[in-house]
Amino acid sequence: MFLLSPANSGGERMALVLSPRARFALAQAVQGEGAPLGEVFAFASGLYFRGKLAYARAFGRPPRGAPGALVIAPGAGLVPVDATIRAGDLRAFAAVPVDAADARFRGALERDARLLGERLGAEGQVVLLGSIASPKYVEPLLAILGRRLLFPQDFVGRGDMSRGGLLLRAVRAGEELAYVAVDGAVRRGARPPRLPRLPRAPAGPGDGQAGSG
Repeated sequence: MFLLSPANSGGERMALVLSPRARFALAQAVQGEGAPLGEVFAFASGLYFRGKLAYARAFGRPPRGAPGALVIAPGAGLVPVDATIRAGDLRAFAAVPVDAADARFRGALERDARLLGERLGAEGQVVLLGSIASPKYVEPLLAILGRRLLFPQDFVGRGDMSRGGLLLRAVRAGEELAYVAVDGAVRRGARPPRLPRLPRAPAGPGDGQAGSG
């Protein structure tokens, strides 16, 4: 299973989704019947979250009946990427800092991490698609999941955009990245060489809409 770090629920792009003047489909859905969490965060975060979401969908192998990807949602714990969220949910996320020192963030994250650990059992593994250099969510997860918490080794030294590009390239190639346990791993390192430019994909229906990253 994959854990995806959150998008910024209080950023400029999320403000577009929540604007009552917005006329694009995603904003109208969020302010009405709701939209999938993964789709909303992909719009808000662009390339990085888009890469995480595509990678998790391509390579997730969850236990039967479990979602393949969960998002760390501030104050709500671990939420399936396909869960329907509305404007009120996004405002609630934005009110809770992504900070292990905040009891609202940490309590919900630890609660769901324990449930996840029980569901996975001793042999299950969870891959974190997010920054492993910061303790803000790594330390609470590590304390509960231990050696079952992994991350892509090639993330070390890369910024958000580079990690997103790396994940999209892996999806295109159909080749899963190598993982290592977070516990005891080198989490900071020299910046790797720039990724080669991807060939431009053929235009398809919907290209050019807001949120394409």
